[in-house]
Amino acid sequence: MVAAGRRPEATQALRLAALVAARGPAAPASTAAEPVIRAERLTIRYGEFAAVREVSLDIAPAQVTAIIGPSGCGKSTLLRAMNRMNDFIERMSVSGKLLYRGGDVYGPAWDPVELRRRIGMVFQRPNPFPKSIYKNVAWGPMINGYRGHLPELVEQALRKAALWEEVKDKLNESALALSGGQQQRLCIARAIAMQPDVLLMDEPCSSLDPIATRHIEDLIDQLKAQYTVVLVTHNMQQAARVSDRTAFLYLGELVEVGETSRMFTTPDNPRTQDYITGRFG
Repeated sequence: MVAAGRRPEATQALRLAALVAARGPAAPASTAAEPVIRAERLTIRYGEFAAVREVSLDIAPAQVTAIIGPSGCGKSTLLRAMNRMNDFIERMSVSGKLLYRGGDVYGPAWDPVELRRRIGMVFQRPNPFPKSIYKNVAWGPMINGYRGHLPELVEQALRKAALWEEVKDKLNESALALSGGQQQRLCIARAIAMQPDVLLMDEPCSSLDPIATRHIEDLIDQLKAQYTVVLVTHNMQQAARVSDRTAFLYLGELVEVGETSRMFTTPDNPRTQDYITGRFG
């Protein structure tokens, strides 16, 4: 219930400010560090429709960057461009530049298969293979010629995904028997097993209950110590809880980007303020 005399958007603003304050200072970003991913006037079209328009955005290393915005604003299109998952969509075209570690993602510098190994993806809904828990994690490294000790790699990935203690005694059981939250952490372990540099997460908690969501959010906070994380979310509270930087997209355009603590308390653009406080979207 909204307090008497207080507008819903004011209540939302207070909640977001409290969440940001509870997290403390954002992870420090080195001013000298080159961005891991950089978009320069990036436009992505499906046929004649421009889903992303002239977006310029830097993704800093060892941080969580959240991309927010209403449905249909281009969040997922932008995210999937970072490891060329959009290539599988007919009549998709790209203009401008998208760089990973200084190399043009859509140029000869990066083979798409190698790019997707370096930039892993976790999708909106858990999508484990119909195989054992062990094979779900081991399969990618196996088919890509991993020459190390595979059981150790599987254990490390499951530990990093905060799942090892729950599944260590049933690695040969079907992954489909896991709960939804466990399946999503298994999918994160599967991505980690490929030893990526970046993890892309497309609304990874949208189909999960609050307890499973909390597990994933805690995990994201831990993962940024080793990986750069880019998170698409429609949940403002989630962005406030887990991200260091936030980018706001609207109708395919980047409206504003900055430290989450500033974006959710004193944004520069009135449209950002209106969106995060629930006036639209």
